[in-house]
Amino acid sequence: MTIRPLADRVVIKAVAAEETTKSGFILTASAQEKPSMAEVVAVGPGGVVDGKEVKMFVHVGEKVIISKYSGTDVKVDGEEYSIVKQEDILAVVEDAPKAAAKASKPAAKKPAAKSKK
Repeated sequence: MTIRPLADRVVIKAVAAEETTKSGFILTASAQEKPSMAEVVAVGPGGVVDGKEVKMFVHVGEKVIISKYSGTDVKVDGEEYSIVKQEDILAVVEDAPKAAAKASKPAAKKPAAKSKK
């Protein structure tokens, strides 16, 4: 079975929560925070939502940071997913090499202006 989100909805799957603290303490399941990072599994088509045109900016396979208490949790075929609005996605997490490559691209140069003498 697959989930096909409608309008501005995005289906995400949580990335595993931290089970130990930085100091090495093991956390019980109830003490663990809901993960704020997830992987995009499916993206709705966008379109007109509440009278406004919505363009989808996330893509399947991207890792995203979401609002802590956003979305609706669902279980399909034993897997847990959340369905969130695109506006509840706070950021897309990019790999360091990919982000560095974008940042290092030189800006388009304008031709030098000729001086009149």
